[in-house]
Amino acid sequence: MKLLPNGLARAAVRFKPASFAGTFVALLMAALIVSACGILLETGLRASVPPKRYANAPVVAAADQNKYVVTGSGEDREKEATPLPDTARMDAGLAAKAAGAPGAATAVADFTFPVRATDAGARALNVPGGVLTAHGWGSHTFTGTSLTTGSAPREGEVVLDAGTARAAHAAVGDTVVLETAAGRQDFRVAGVAEAGPVETARDSGDAGALTWFADTQAPMLAGHPGKADAVVVLAEDGTDADALAGAVKQALAGSGVQVHTGDDRGAVEDPGLGYAKVTLFGIGGSFGGIAAIVAVFTAAGTVALSVGQRAREFALLRAVGATPRQVRRAVASEALLVAPLAGIIGCLPGIGLAHWWFGQLQDRGAIPRAVDLHVSGLPLLAAVVMGLLTALGAGWMAGRRPAKIKPGQALSDASVERLRPGLVRTLLGVGALVGGTILTGVSARSAGDDAAGAALGVVMLFMLAVGLLGPLVARLCAGLFGLPLRGAGPSAELAAANSRTNARRLASAITPIVLAVAFSSTLVFMHTSENHAADKQLRAGITADHVVTDPAGLPVDAAARAARAPGVEAAVGLLNTQVLVPTGSGEFKSLQGAATQGVTGSGAELAKVQDLDVRDGSLDRLGEGRIAIGKTLATSADAGVGDRLPLYLPDGTEVSPEIVAVYGRGLGLATVTMDRASLAGHVTSGFDSTLLVRGGSEKSLTALGEVTDASGYATEQNRDAKLGAWMNNTMAAVLGGFAAVAAVNTLVMTVLDRRRELGMLRLVGSTRRQVMTMLRWEGLLVAVVGLVLGSAIAAATLIPMMSGVTGDMPYVPPLVYGCFAVAAGGLALLAVTLPARAALRRWS
Repeated sequence: MKLLPNGLARAAVRFKPASFAGTFVALLMAALIVSACGILLETGLRASVPPKRYANAPVVAAADQNKYVVTGSGEDREKEATPLPDTARMDAGLAAKAAGAPGAATAVADFTFPVRATDAGARALNVPGGVLTAHGWGSHTFTGTSLTTGSAPREGEVVLDAGTARAAHAAVGDTVVLETAAGRQDFRVAGVAEAGPVETARDSGDAGALTWFADTQAPMLAGHPGKADAVVVLAEDGTDADALAGAVKQALAGSGVQVHTGDDRGAVEDPGLGYAKVTLFGIGGSFGGIAAIVAVFTAAGTVALSVGQRAREFALLRAVGATPRQVRRAVASEALLVAPLAGIIGCLPGIGLAHWWFGQLQDRGAIPRAVDLHVSGLPLLAAVVMGLLTALGAGWMAGRRPAKIKPGQALSDASVERLRPGLVRTLLGVGALVGGTILTGVSARSAGDDAAGAALGVVMLFMLAVGLLGPLVARLCAGLFGLPLRGAGPSAELAAANSRTNARRLASAITPIVLAVAFSSTLVFMHTSENHAADKQLRAGITADHVVTDPAGLPVDAAARAARAPGVEAAVGLLNTQVLVPTGSGEFKSLQGAATQGVTGSGAELAKVQDLDVRDGSLDRLGEGRIAIGKTLATSADAGVGDRLPLYLPDGTEVSPEIVAVYGRGLGLATVTMDRASLAGHVTSGFDSTLLVRGGSEKSLTALGEVTDASGYATEQNRDAKLGAWMNNTMAAVLGGFAAVAAVNTLVMTVLDRRRELGMLRLVGSTRRQVMTMLRWEGLLVAVVGLVLGSAIAAATLIPMMSGVTGDMPYVPPLVYGCFAVAAGGLALLAVTLPARAALRRWS
């Protein structure tokens, strides 16, 4: 009976399952990682936050909370949005225009800002954390807040929520002292209100202490005179929300504000959504793209290995008359049998990984609780299709030679390993090696994000070179690292000879280990290097004797009160925020976030409590319209002393201050240093974050906040960097874990394919122990070569990148690197020993 190609494929899978098990595992893992990243990417693209506080407001108008970079032109024109560090506000006067839109019942300018309770004796409010959330009283029209006693506030008056009033024993007519961006002020309690249900519908279930001011005074108290966070438009009875939105758009045409309905309203009240989308896009898009390439690369290598291991079978088929087309159809049929099932099964743990990853990001505050994970069939289908195409492509490439070889030469060629890879493969490998070397130089001459982008190209190109030139690299490494084995006994010498002779098999084994070590080391040590450099700069840069902090923000007069304390030489308040700086040009133009400190006091006073390591210029001229920047930003923006640096303040206001100094400790302290007044009116919280004090005693400063020294402050700052460390380590674990499984899978496949060879060794007199020792030496050689090559690629990536980012060499914790080495060696030995024992049982 004539055996059809698809029947041949089914028979091959049924009678030689071990040969296909490795392919199945590789494709399953590829589907797992691609589906997980695809789900996170789709969630980032579709993420929305249901409105809570604005739930009863059909239409909300607000300023655009993004800044844009436009690159290209025509069909190649792209517009990339970057979320603003703080809330962009709109003209409060636009509420009147919105109220005049057809179908609008009223329009209310909405304000939200923090207010500090004070320690002013009997007039102090007992508020947990010392901070209240303030609104304009007009918001009660859409939040459902209602007075229980008293009346609506006028200027100089305040309405307290019932819980706060009870805790402070405050009643209508009493006077309380509150601190706002406008300073410390007495307010008469005009009323006590029960907060509406939407005011308390927060993620935590508790909105905290609330207070309301007169709408005419709220913008000034917030520090944004004439500005509102948003304008809420309420509809007349019978008016459709979409129709009202259209009318409001016409009424506000030309103002630049955006009109929101539905779930889009939630993005206005929860600015964290923008950053959540960026985070998810970074994981699902940027990291997911790398992971997909690695998954395809690894799975293709495993498929090619599986096909190559059956070269003798294909040669026999050619010898007995099978046509090239029949051989190719057999390989394709095998892929169709294995790949779809592996992809479907792999998507199930992929969904689980996406859920776990998403939940961890929510637990760490990177994603709002109200955002839901979107799981649709699109990323799952993409993962399955990608696995199928990978299997078909790799099988076709690996099956070309056994399919086209002449029947008479088939068996003789199958018994001898080819010494050199093909010409095209060699040329591509050399090209990737040259490209990686060139990008290494580019990375060394770049700084900041440019250096990181170039470094990514370095690791990808070098990995591609290792994959394409694998047999040549393996033969060279086997000869070099096999030298010490020649004097370690017969088993070790045989292991070295085996590795040299079977370079393709060795290359298949070391490539996944190289990949795991290279990517894991790059991701983990990139963060440890940046963190180590930042910590070193921070500890060297803080020269103050005392550092005062408060999670709610420091009192508005903290610097002045500290300066009056006995023995204090200097007291400087810092407002920590972020600005956006345009960098690059042409297709590489982007907006780079830069950590910024606003300084209360002069540059001379700042120099007494903080050593920025000024490299050029002077801090003496620091003031309105004049800033100092870190050298990394200066390199990225191609700017220096005397130049004007275009940037966007936290709320998106565009300015071009003059650079008066460039300093070296921007990574640890702040990338941009400017006077505090330049940030006033452009941040939500007008309270300083940190107070640096030189001289005086800790006791005299305790009333202002938590007091520590420079070392304690640096330790606390390191804790705040945990999210970045966790994200890097998680990506390293996902990618490294995938590569580690691929490495084990490949080693198991190679050992099982050598059962005839191992049996022959036993037949010619080798003991079981000698064979196992030889295999262990081979496994150790594979681990050492993979570790050395992977470390070399990581070093070639990290050294130039860290030179551009930190100006220093990479910091590699010995214990972490030791764990990588032990894991590589342990996995290699385990993957070789267990299948070898099973293979040798029949020869015992």
